[in-house]
Amino acid sequence: MKKVSYLMCLALIALAIISCKKKKEKDTDDAYVCTACTQIPEGLAANDNSSKGIYKGVIIGSSGTIKFDIANTSSNAITAVLVIDGVSVNLTTTYTWSSGGIQAAPFKGMLNGQELTINFSVGANGTGATIVSATIPGHPNASFSIAKETSTALARCYEGTYQNSKNEKGTFNIIVSTLLKGWTGKSRENGSSETTDISGSYVNDKLYWGSGTNIEIATMDGDTFSGTFNDGSSNITVKGKRTL
Repeated sequence: MKKVSYLMCLALIALAIISCKKKKEKDTDDAYVCTACTQIPEGLAANDNSSKGIYKGVIIGSSGTIKFDIANTSSNAITAVLVIDGVSVNLTTTYTWSSGGIQAAPFKGMLNGQELTINFSVGANGTGATIVSATIPGHPNASFSIAKETSTALARCYEGTYQNSKNEKGTFNIIVSTLLKGWTGKSRENGSSETTDISGSYVNDKLYWGSGTNIEIATMDGDTFSGTFNDGSSNITVKGKRTL
């Protein structure tokens, strides 16, 4: 009898240890924080309505982020940093800032021993930021979404994934900004070269599909988002983490 009681005690202790371990792992996952990400806007107020300033974006093909510093603090400081598949590349340009818009300024760097070029354009008042073209070795179908960060609106970039009930899986990368009054980004099915523009509204830490607040797709929780919604043909689960 004592032996049975002893074995039961051991079993209960083992269950308690496993339960605590699982809880600890869950708490660790829930507590994800992008330690390299800024929590306040870097853009200066003087550049809010100028082509100068900070621009951030997400990439699909494979997955990554990009950040442009267009003479934000100094007219001589025009640089960019690309991170793709975890590899960071510093980009420089021969472009010299002058008042007005920027037309296809070439930013160049080296990725795995090969030169890459990303051509950046933006309007004179800082709107319409876009990547005109890009040549990235090993990533022939890279696609970008770019947003300006102002002195009052932090642009947060998230890399994520999606999976639907038809077992289609892919990349789901977005930018969330109060300036945009929502979110925008790109999605792409794994193995495909076609990219879909995605966007929606952002209200009280909720991401909604399209305009309005009819279709909630995910909840923001610190530096992560996750959720499941129905697009009319299947259930789609999305999740992601902030990386810029």
